[in-house]
Amino acid sequence: MMLVCGRMRRLYRQLTLQTSLLLLFLFCMVSVLISAYFLYGVKRELEPAGVGGVEGAEEGTANWEDPQATPSPPSARVLPARTAKPADTSRTDPVVLVFVESLYSQLGQDIVAILESGRFRYQTEIAPGKGDMPTLTDKNRGRFTLVIYENILKYVNLDAWNRELLDKYCVEYGVGIIGFFKANENSLQSAQLKGFPLFLHSNLGLRDCSVNPKSPLLLITKALEVERGPLPGDNWTVFQSNHSTYEPVLLARGRVAEAGGPPGPVHAAVVQDLGLHDGIQRVLFGNNLNFWLHKLVLVDAVSFLTGKRLSLALERYILVDIDDIFVGKEGTRMKVSDVKALLETQNELRTHVPNFTFNLGFSGKFFHAGTDEEDLGDDLLLSYSKEFWWFPHMWSHMQPHLFHNQSVLAEQMLLNRKFAEDHGIPTNMGYAVAPHHSGVYPIHMQLYEAWKKVWGIKVTSTEEYPHLKPARFRRGFIHSGISVLPRQTCGLFTHTIFYNEYPGSPKELDKLINGGELFLTVLLNPISIFMTHLSNYGNDRLGLYTFKNLVKFVQTWTNLKLQTLPPVQLAQKYFQIFPEERDPIWQDPCEDKRHKDIWSKEKTCDRFPKLLIIGPQKTGTTALYLFLGMHPDLTSNYPSKETFEEIQFFNGRNYHKGIDWYMEHFPLPSNTSSDFYFEKSANYFDSEVTARRAAALLPKAKIITILINPADRAYSWYQHQRAHDDPIAQKYTFHDVITAGRDAPIKLKVLQSRCLVPGLYATHLQRWLNHYHPSQILVLDGQMLRTEPASVMDKIQKFLGLTNVLNYHKILAFDPKKGFWCQLLDGGKTKCLGKSKGRRYPDMDVDSRSFLREHYREHNIELSKLLYKMGQPLPSWLREELLHSR
Repeated sequence: MMLVCGRMRRLYRQLTLQTSLLLLFLFCMVSVLISAYFLYGVKRELEPAGVGGVEGAEEGTANWEDPQATPSPPSARVLPARTAKPADTSRTDPVVLVFVESLYSQLGQDIVAILESGRFRYQTEIAPGKGDMPTLTDKNRGRFTLVIYENILKYVNLDAWNRELLDKYCVEYGVGIIGFFKANENSLQSAQLKGFPLFLHSNLGLRDCSVNPKSPLLLITKALEVERGPLPGDNWTVFQSNHSTYEPVLLARGRVAEAGGPPGPVHAAVVQDLGLHDGIQRVLFGNNLNFWLHKLVLVDAVSFLTGKRLSLALERYILVDIDDIFVGKEGTRMKVSDVKALLETQNELRTHVPNFTFNLGFSGKFFHAGTDEEDLGDDLLLSYSKEFWWFPHMWSHMQPHLFHNQSVLAEQMLLNRKFAEDHGIPTNMGYAVAPHHSGVYPIHMQLYEAWKKVWGIKVTSTEEYPHLKPARFRRGFIHSGISVLPRQTCGLFTHTIFYNEYPGSPKELDKLINGGELFLTVLLNPISIFMTHLSNYGNDRLGLYTFKNLVKFVQTWTNLKLQTLPPVQLAQKYFQIFPEERDPIWQDPCEDKRHKDIWSKEKTCDRFPKLLIIGPQKTGTTALYLFLGMHPDLTSNYPSKETFEEIQFFNGRNYHKGIDWYMEHFPLPSNTSSDFYFEKSANYFDSEVTARRAAALLPKAKIITILINPADRAYSWYQHQRAHDDPIAQKYTFHDVITAGRDAPIKLKVLQSRCLVPGLYATHLQRWLNHYHPSQILVLDGQMLRTEPASVMDKIQKFLGLTNVLNYHKILAFDPKKGFWCQLLDGGKTKCLGKSKGRRYPDMDVDSRSFLREHYREHNIELSKLLYKMGQPLPSWLREELLHSR
């Protein structure tokens, strides 16, 4: 070793100054080259076109059907082709991962709107540059079946770690990628997409778009026509490649600089990557979703890349309602020629839409209320009564929610029914629409009952559930035996009478029809009930113009199969498609001005509770209910005949009785600010549906839950069941119940579930936190409530923000006979809970205690983390359990 070091020292002394400078120069050059590689190679997502070859390209494979297309760059090294794995629907959840640039970016919102309209589940994330990728798998199962990038460059320019992570996931699980290229003034005019045999040409103006009939992703989109004229914007990006992995989807010509010049070259404005390059299928868009055809292709791309897992069927059912067929001012009503045109158009549409029939709504009081010519139109319409479908409004077109007496409401309906019978109008359709959708939602029970009694109504429709806007969230539900279907607007209102006077210009109406909102409504909804008005069928007959052109446009550009069904059959079809919508979600009518306007003035939201005690059972909720009732400003619900002090509204059958039934359990407000209603239902806590339902109706409510050691809670429930002579609890020991295996008798497993499941506190509490802010939830230590109730009540009063603070130390007293705290009355007497409360049980056996400690170990740890995030202290029992977990 010493010999080697000596030789090195002699060699160093022999180096000349020139040699040292040469080595230093070489070192500097290598450093510059390495820096340039990372600066201009890795850091840039695009490379200028024409510099070197296209990695992985194959010569002569793609001029994309056009001899005038821009020549492809020369090819270079050929990589072996890879076959993309088909979407593996069994290994991924049906969720789309959407990477947006910000929560407020327009394109990101447009993408989400399409997914929401199709009822596709999704998760949005801010696109990471060098940040962490969201978790893609869960126990060897993919969490996403498709990835969408608002800006494809965010994907292309991912850091190496995250890019490799995402690409491996896509290859392994057969997950595709959809991306949008958004050019701007800083975009290179011609560039190669880094790492892909694909060239981009940006900031172009395009026109005359067509669909490539050879594209394998087409499902709904039909490739027959050309969308003539300029495409919106001058910032289009087109794609060019001679690699066989790329197949154009949309083609468009470049705009000609001078009028009368030769047609511009054809470019691929949307391209499909078949996955032959790297095993990942992609669809790339050269612009945003402002162009209507992009939205249509996006729907097909989602379907194709998910193996039709997230796909819309081709069948579309449309029903056109003409409201108020006799209600309209003179000069706006239908004349004889208009009625004839209505029938002729119906017959014409039936050649394209099987069974198409206009559905006419009537209020008989307004028959013959126009000019002489218009009255003749009314007469002709009635002579054709068997040609159309008919449905009733109200006799005098009054809003049903104004009728508080069901009998009076029914009398109005009977007048309308007599008019129908006298004039030969069919009365057996089973469908009705309330004027201004009054009484349908929010529910006015008098309307539902009168409808059923007078007309035998089975179906209605409204645009108000759950809200008018955004329209894509409108849903259906079933209440009191009546199906309520979502209703859609079509851009026609009572004042839209003349084509040339359409708001904004006639072009706005044509936009709605030709790829706009009206077209998208049909595209994205399997069933559409359109609301139109009498005035849309007189004068310029915009109703006829709209639906004739809509049907033509749909059949020109899509493979959708349009048809019409009568309302009752339509409702059956709707809930076959969307069975999960059968159960309604009641909301606070006062949170939506439109809802409040069509809600009975005799009802008030002040009758709703502001506090819910949610349980769980056997933790001291009844004692808390008693203590709260002592406060002069707190008022509990009226008792229920079936469930005593608990209403049990949100978690069971009572929910379907509606909010009127719920409000009846609370007193009428006294018009003082001190009214503070509360209710206690101890089985709300672990219910899977209660938190969502409660948050919809009582979004501002305060929530209180009481937690004791889950092992003690389980034992207490078992003993409770034994005391009530449950045969299973009598037959099996507690240890038998909690350790029962999968093959145990069903009734034993049910008892086991009621013992153990409510004690999974973190799971249930998280469900409530998904719907309520942590500041609205108070977690009480059940052990402290039992030993120091007055201190706990002080904490509750502060949580509720009560100005009138009651000193519970003076009104609570410990009853040694009962073994718990009771209300102190005048004269030193106490008022305690009933005999069923405060029972003393034998101590739990050691083996059961040990089993439950292990069973709840991880759940208790998660609970501690959750309470820490909420900023709430750990109950004393939880601190003790965590000590045993170490």
